[in-house]
Amino acid sequence: MPTYTLIGTDGVPYESEAPGRLGGHRASRIYGRLDCPSALRAIAGGGYAAQRVFFADEVTAISAAYRPCAVCLPQGYRTWRDSADATRE
Repeated sequence: MPTYTLIGTDGVPYESEAPGRLGGHRASRIYGRLDCPSALRAIAGGGYAAQRVFFADEVTAISAAYRPCAVCLPQGYRTWRDSADATRE
């Protein structure tokens, strides 16, 4: 059975028998859907794949300090942005 490397809530990679449901970019700390148009363009352009990480779910991505993608998760991004703005006030 194949295994997949996912990122846990602590940001540390671990092996899983189930593939990740969300993808992320390690350098920008952004997560989103696997079919995100922005991520797919970046992957096609090269270089992005080396920084690609995967998460089992949204709770795990947030716990690992990643933020939602503004392109494929606009509502989640707005919620994140609004909460970030509120903490700065």
